Amino acid sequence: MTKVRVGLVGYGNAAQFHVPAYRQLGPERCELVAVCGRSKERAEAFAARHGIPQAFGGMQEMLSEVELDAVDLVVPNHVHAEHAIAAAKAGKHIICEKHLTGYFGEPGAPEDELIGNTVPKAKMLQQVVEQCDTIGEAIEAAGVKFGYAENWVYAPSFAKLRRLAAAAGGTIIRVQAEESHSGSPSKYAKQWRTAGGGSLVLKASHPLGAVLQLKQWEGERKLGKPIRPASVICEVGNLTWIEAFKQEEKHYLKTDWQDVEDWGSMLLRFVDGSVAEITAADTTLGGVQNYLEAYLSNARIRANMNPNDSCVAYAPAAHIFADEYITEKIETKGGWTFPSPEEHWNQGYPQEIADFVSCIAEDREPASGFMLARDVTIVLYAAYVSAEEGRRVDLSPILG
Repeated sequence: MTKVRVGLVGYGNAAQFHVPAYRQLGPERCELVAVCGRSKERAEAFAARHGIPQAFGGMQEMLSEVELDAVDLVVPNHVHAEHAIAAAKAGKHIICEKHLTGYFGEPGAPEDELIGNTVPKAKMLQQVVEQCDTIGEAIEAAGVKFGYAENWVYAPSFAKLRRLAAAAGGTIIRVQAEESHSGSPSKYAKQWRTAGGGSLVLKASHPLGAVLQLKQWEGERKLGKPIRPASVICEVGNLTWIEAFKQEEKHYLKTDWQDVEDWGSMLLRFVDGSVAEITAADTTLGGVQNYLEAYLSNARIRANMNPNDSCVAYAPAAHIFADEYITEKIETKGGWTFPSPEEHWNQGYPQEIADFVSCIAEDREPASGFMLARDVTIVLYAAYVSAEEGRRVDLSPILG
């Protein structure tokens, strides 16, 4: 197998997930040859911690100085598009964290402008479609691979769900999926201009990606072509703005949301008539809730990513487990908890990187590729249009 040489673009939280996944593949299959970011000093510090040979202050410098086969975009969402287009024009394969792109305001506008309350969602959707198509055209013209890093698609529980669905052979008639927790502590998540949306974009993108991929997979397997979404209806809300909640003395949920929603739910209808219900929230206590349940004509299958009961623990007080990690976004270590033995593996991070590297080396398409990235992004912004205008949005003319 051809060794794939990868350059990391970014050194933040997502990079911490990707680096161990590359290491697990071994030096015969891939090599992390460089890392770059806005701060060369921080890139150098990251490279030193992870044994990466070279560090640079920007992607263009890295591309001109190092022989690479692919770039891994683990940068903030608002710069995905420009980096993906530049990488494609340089002839490099692309691995891109979710979501693909979004609407982050007009260039030069004040960073604190609350665009979520002032810019029509229809305008956002139009610009997002145009940007997605520009990225797609650059990828197609360059003939490079695009791996959309939606880890839900590669999570072992979801992979097993697909195998069970294949064995059952029935029709997937309905899907329910959710990602929720008690809220992001990040300041950038609280404002549209830096996040590109609220709970729908930052959380629903995960279950939505898995649902869309599941129907793509079913269509390709049974019909020879993917089953695409046909329409969406959506509601969003700011549940932490409820007056009674504001008056509470202590808040266990994250607050200070500015012009983005902290809850959203969408109903998708697919071209074959099947449906999917997807919920996302920053208003759920008890740790991350990640699940997908598929209702088939002859079976019912549920994938529990978080929580699952592979390990269950009890402590009468939170201090008993001291500094031992339990699981993501849990508020307390007291009481019954569901410790995650191998959280990165359960979430699918090593599996997605292995698939992307193999696709580049073997010249094939990944399970999570550009069509999925584009569909997720456009459906999300169409959902915002639905919520704002109070109507069903027809997706077929938009998705093509």
